[in-house]
Amino acid sequence: MKEGLRQSMALLHTWTGLLLGWLLFAMFATGTSAYFQDEITRWMQPEVTGDADPIASAEGAVRFLQRTVPDAKSWYISPPNSRSATTQVYWQPADDKPTKRGETSAMLDQSGWEISTRETSGGFFLYRFHFDLHYMPVLWARYLVGVAAMFMLVAILSGIITHKKIFADFFMLRFNKGQRSWLDAHNVTAVVALPFHLMITFTGLVTLATMYMPWGIAANYTERNTFFEAVFGKSEEVARSGKPAPLAAIGPIMQSASARWDGKKVGYLRIANPGDATATISATRAAEGAIGSRGEEMTFSGVTGQPVGGSMPKGAALATESVMIGLHAGRYAEYGLRWLYFLSGLGGTIMVGSGLVLWTVKRRTKLPDPSRPHFGFRLVEKLNIATIAGFPAGIAAYFLANRLLPLEMADRADHEINSLFLTCLAVLVYALARPSARAWPEMLGLAAALFAAVPLVNAFTTSRGLPVSLLAGDWLFVSFDLVMLLLALGFAMGARKAARKRAEGPRTARRKPREAVTA
Repeated sequence: MKEGLRQSMALLHTWTGLLLGWLLFAMFATGTSAYFQDEITRWMQPEVTGDADPIASAEGAVRFLQRTVPDAKSWYISPPNSRSATTQVYWQPADDKPTKRGETSAMLDQSGWEISTRETSGGFFLYRFHFDLHYMPVLWARYLVGVAAMFMLVAILSGIITHKKIFADFFMLRFNKGQRSWLDAHNVTAVVALPFHLMITFTGLVTLATMYMPWGIAANYTERNTFFEAVFGKSEEVARSGKPAPLAAIGPIMQSASARWDGKKVGYLRIANPGDATATISATRAAEGAIGSRGEEMTFSGVTGQPVGGSMPKGAALATESVMIGLHAGRYAEYGLRWLYFLSGLGGTIMVGSGLVLWTVKRRTKLPDPSRPHFGFRLVEKLNIATIAGFPAGIAAYFLANRLLPLEMADRADHEINSLFLTCLAVLVYALARPSARAWPEMLGLAAALFAAVPLVNAFTTSRGLPVSLLAGDWLFVSFDLVMLLLALGFAMGARKAARKRAEGPRTARRKPREAVTA
């Protein structure tokens, strides 16, 4: 009975892992990078230097908005934090006319002056891709990602049941043993961060639970908005009175809110009806202040600066959801824990990739003629190359495009993103045209070369190359370049191993007839 269950789980584990494994690999890779999305954005905007004080920056942002869009319906201010040095401001125009990207937003320094930087989506794109994908409607993308996450959860649980010696095998990492080595690599990366994999997959589904399971809302509320108002409260919009009034100082308001939150900083400000007697200022706690992702909110009079309201108390369900989303995003984590998140995510990426390769390694030996596999097998092998070698190569190309594209290019951020997917497409086309045994080392070598090129190109195109950054103590740029070099080394080792495996293949094949004759 137990063996029958284990065999059934093995079959389930295999096919749930394969069917959406290529998408899961990309989701894990970009989701892992998202733990340092702010740092990636800072690297991709080398013009921004130094740090900034949040309160002084918010005050500077108010001065900018007062002289730029004093009659806007509302202003939105994201002051700098421990991981960013700029202030992001957005505004809602008074006439509500459609606007183009960049027309209602600006990036400011601490004094409230606009910063001129290269156009880029930075680490934010990688973060959004892992659940919104690209080149397709967001709604369909999120459904597809949800299906993939559910497959991942099933694969993890069925894998635990299937591998009865999974913990023992963790201490049996064997090299140069073919299928056994791939299985060991898959087991080790799965076991070493197993709690993380379970947590990150389940909490990822929780983040969009109301979208994936809307039936409870539909059964109890006539409209979805009624449900969200009941859970989060309703924000009443007040029309302008037409009576001008000076805006209260923003600094004391931020200090007052922080004091109410036991010293936790303000992460977001919304100013409604600025310059009017009905103005209000809403302050939201920074995400880094606590595990719960849904930060407390306080509302102040925009004229007197006195508190006039706050967010609704969280019930048990909302508090639990807030913590789960916070665990998934990891924004609360200090740098030590953030690196642990990153390494665990990297292990998950390797787990998915090694599982995809293991599928082909196990089945090749069972083919009637391993040297001439059928179309389905070849397709899986080509997709493995395009994903495991091509997608990381695309990420490296994304970073290189940030440094190499002309600074004044129109739609520059979109071209950076396009470079990622064009690289993936090029690797897929190359893999389809070449024998897999040759394509593996060549494309892994390409990924290694592209990652190694990132620090070099950075050094030649900016004044913040690795030697200069080391001398200046610019540890963000130092860390980024070192990670690129470590990734290059990892892919180079993979290319070398794949090339050696290919070289050994023909000798093994030639040995078999002689052994048969001797027998």
